[in-house]
Amino acid sequence: MGELVKVLEDLEKDQDVRAIILTGDERAFASGADLKEMSQASPVDLILGRRFELWDRLRKIGKPIIAAVNGYCLGGGNELAMNCDIIIASQTATFGQPEVNVGIMPGAGGTQRLIRAVGKYRAMEMILTGKSITADEAHRIGLVNRVVPAVSLMVEARKIANEIASKPPISIQAAKEAILKAQDTPLEVGLEFERKSFYTLFATEDAKEGMKAFLEKRKPTFKGK
Repeated sequence: MGELVKVLEDLEKDQDVRAIILTGDERAFASGADLKEMSQASPVDLILGRRFELWDRLRKIGKPIIAAVNGYCLGGGNELAMNCDIIIASQTATFGQPEVNVGIMPGAGGTQRLIRAVGKYRAMEMILTGKSITADEAHRIGLVNRVVPAVSLMVEARKIANEIASKPPISIQAAKEAILKAQDTPLEVGLEFERKSFYTLFATEDAKEGMKAFLEKRKPTFKGK
């Protein structure tokens, strides 16, 4: 997680990067925590390890992150995918929060993000039974955006990433921030935040370029300014 967060923070600073794809391999996107390590840990060890600070840093990445999920996406892996902004799953993907099967529970946001993604009752079933679901089921309940054949996974993820990257980056990051704000605040607070962000974008060169290009019926050139 430390290495992953470091790479993502480096990409966040790279002005040439406008969208990020996070993926694993054919076997797994991520299969969760190391139980050998965790089985020896005490509550004090876990607190002093400050492992969840990495997840807080991950959540602060402003650029859009697309999760391209193959194979197992379980426990911390599912929590990692839910930290992303768009989830594309291959037909081989399996999602779940199996922590109760070993006497613990989700600890990296699973109980909080899953209910926001699929609702109380689906989240209760997945977390309390510890059972995994298929990619098609994950799509049906709203956990993933779409399901594609395994051979098409990265093609589809890159297609979406390229489409996002073609848009003005300041607008994209402002919109992402506003959407995430909606999860954490009452509607009135979220609307106020959205309006302030909306007004602020009118100070950018990209906004002027985008509207001018639309009126002139040409393709805009966005510079991230």
